[in-house]
Amino acid sequence: MAQKLFIGGLAFSTSTERLREAFAQAGVVESATVVMDRETGRSRGFGFVEMVTVEGADAAIKKFNGQELDGRTLKVEHAKPAGLGGGSRSGGGQSRSRW
Repeated sequence: MAQKLFIGGLAFSTSTERLREAFAQAGVVESATVVMDRETGRSRGFGFVEMVTVEGADAAIKKFNGQELDGRTLKVEHAKPAGLGGGSRSGGGQSRSRW
């Protein structure tokens, strides 16, 4: 099962293809995406990489977290699942009845 990684600290000039090529050094990349601003079309400075295996994801974290790519220091970690927060899970009481 693919392992999704959050990649922070990307240079605004880093392309999706560049991100894919770099992370391929750690293992097989299923997908890579640099997140772009909808209004300006410019990179938002972060992205996501999906590695095919857990071992590849762990190797990518070890290899790239704290390292430079295109002149910027990367923060690489396992991505948090989408949809957490805003009362979507129990805890904090947002989705429970007061009564």
